[in-house]
Amino acid sequence: MSDYLFTQLRFVRANTLRDVEDVTNKMSEIIPVGSNNNIKWNLGHIYFNHERFAFHFAKENLLMPESFAESFRPGTKPQSDGTIDVDFSEIIALLEGQIDRIESTFKGRLSETTVESYITSKGLHLATVEEFLSFCLYHEGMHYEKIKLLKELITLSFKS
Repeated sequence: MSDYLFTQLRFVRANTLRDVEDVTNKMSEIIPVGSNNNIKWNLGHIYFNHERFAFHFAKENLLMPESFAESFRPGTKPQSDGTIDVDFSEIIALLEGQIDRIESTFKGRLSETTVESYITSKGLHLATVEEFLSFCLYHEGMHYEKIKLLKELITLSFKS
C-alpha cells in the first residue's frame, strides 16, 4: 500500500468534510429520533480515533484538545439535548489538518511496529503503523455513512 495509503486517507477525509460543508453548529447537534448521537459527535469521534490509532500507539505526540477524550472516546454520546461542549468549527479545523500531520509523521514509516499493539472490538489485531492507518479508513468510512444518514434525516425533518 505504501504512500497510496495517504492518498486514501486524504480521499476519505475530503469526502467527509465535503458532506458537512453546509452543516451548521446547531444542525450538527440535532439527534434524530431513533439515533443516539449526532453529526458533531461522529466528526469528533473520527478525529479522536485517528489521533489515537495514528499517534498514541506509536507513542507520537497527539494534538488532542483536553475535552475530546471525555466527549468523543468510544462509548460516549452527546448530552440528551445533543450539545457537546466543543465548537463545531474547532472539530472541522482539526479534521482539515489531521491527515497532513499523519503523513508528515509517518511517511516512510508505515512498516514500523508500533510500541503498543491493539485488538479492535471485533478482534482485528493491529501492530504496525500501516495496520492502524488502514483501520482508520474503515472506521472513518463507517462514521461517514452515519453522518450522511443523520444529515438526510435532519434535512427530511426540516422539510416536513
